[in-house]
Amino acid sequence: MNILPIFVSIILTLNVLLALAIIFLERRDASATWAWLMVLLFIPVAGFFLYLIFGRRLSNKEIFTWDKKSRLGLLTAVQEQLTAIKNNDLKVQHKDIIPYEDLIYMHLKNNDALLSQNNEVEIFTDGQKKFHALIEDLEKAENHIHLLYYILRDDNLGHRLADVLKRKAREGVEVKLLYDDMGSRLLKRSYKKSLKEAGVQVESFFPSFIPKVNMKINYRNHRKLAIIDGEIGYIGGFNIGDEYLGFNKRFGYWRDTHLRVEGEAVNNMQTRFILDWNHASRRDIVYEQRYYQAKPKGDVGMQIVSSGPDSEWEQIKHGYLKMILSAKEYVYIQTPYFIPDDSLLDALRVAVLSGVDVRIMIPNKPDHPFVYWATFSNIGDMLKAGASIYVYQKGFLHAKTIVVDGKIASVGTANIDVRSFRLNFEVNAFLYHPEVAQSLADRFHEDIVESTELTFKLYQSRTKWIRFKEAISRLLSPIL
Repeated sequence: MNILPIFVSIILTLNVLLALAIIFLERRDASATWAWLMVLLFIPVAGFFLYLIFGRRLSNKEIFTWDKKSRLGLLTAVQEQLTAIKNNDLKVQHKDIIPYEDLIYMHLKNNDALLSQNNEVEIFTDGQKKFHALIEDLEKAENHIHLLYYILRDDNLGHRLADVLKRKAREGVEVKLLYDDMGSRLLKRSYKKSLKEAGVQVESFFPSFIPKVNMKINYRNHRKLAIIDGEIGYIGGFNIGDEYLGFNKRFGYWRDTHLRVEGEAVNNMQTRFILDWNHASRRDIVYEQRYYQAKPKGDVGMQIVSSGPDSEWEQIKHGYLKMILSAKEYVYIQTPYFIPDDSLLDALRVAVLSGVDVRIMIPNKPDHPFVYWATFSNIGDMLKAGASIYVYQKGFLHAKTIVVDGKIASVGTANIDVRSFRLNFEVNAFLYHPEVAQSLADRFHEDIVESTELTFKLYQSRTKWIRFKEAISRLLSPIL
């Protein structure tokens, strides 16, 4: 008996039922709905399995209650800041912050993102320098070390980190390491075992039942956080792996942006880590004073804003929108992926057409082909509007940075794509400080020297094969 026709019939029937469920039962963005319907229509058998891997939404059991937890100890302080802004009574370190009180208010209202104005920030764009500083800080830890990374590799850098963590754990320092199970799917069991044997507490986010075969492609924890003794925090784009030091021949030099923070914003980074850890682990962290030892240092204003599929709002994307629409002089964007939805694309168009100098920098090579070609498709729209586009040539550009008018900026883990805005768990620092913003703008200008400008004429000369890849990738961009 030939079972192939029966199998195909079953899959086709499931395809139809799945299509009906996508249309009538799941509250999806219309563009994502059409993209999935096209996949199911044109590749019915493979499309069914692609949906099982990429398309499933979080079930009701997987919807987190983090929004409620995140209000513990924050509600009073948040309300005080909201009231102060409403009454035009917010005390600010820099008058340059005042025009952005609406942005601050929005992050307070929909993300409980407290504004702290007593921080000191060090910017890293080179992996060697960033990890030298991080490991130096880890060596000095006396009470606790909390680390969260999307990618953790057991290569040279991974072992350098592990050696420090094991040594500190043996000294009696509380060490907790949280990694994403998909991003770190190649991590060896022996690596984790050696950490645990030394006393390091290790947990994975959304782990698979089958080792190294995780079918949950979506809803990954893409955050990168390090908190040492509750006093020092790191946030930005660098993961743990040798490629982030520039040792991968395929990518070459790795250009990223990461922040080292001292000041009360570290308390908000700590809360974010605790919430993520308590979801992933059965050993909950109890909110204790020893985790919140951040002392005022410096005068940088900052909000730590997180977003994810557990939230009703796309908080980081909304922050990007407010920043772009507030621009009077310029908007500088660095991103490895440029796949904005219509709202963000319209905001950038409006800015360009209003005379704002919009400059976007992207990498010259793909780490994900479909995403790369979808990026170039969207870049064409921005060139038509009059934006300046730069293609970074020195190596791979992985920075997620926006600077507006040399006054405000955002640095974090969120790319400009649907995956970061809707599907992954992200965290960004929104910075309100002219010197920090100008420093990031200066680094953008330095990177222009290492880039080539993509003109509209040059873009128009691309081959038909490239145009075809762009067209297909753009159609699939809502689900990439």
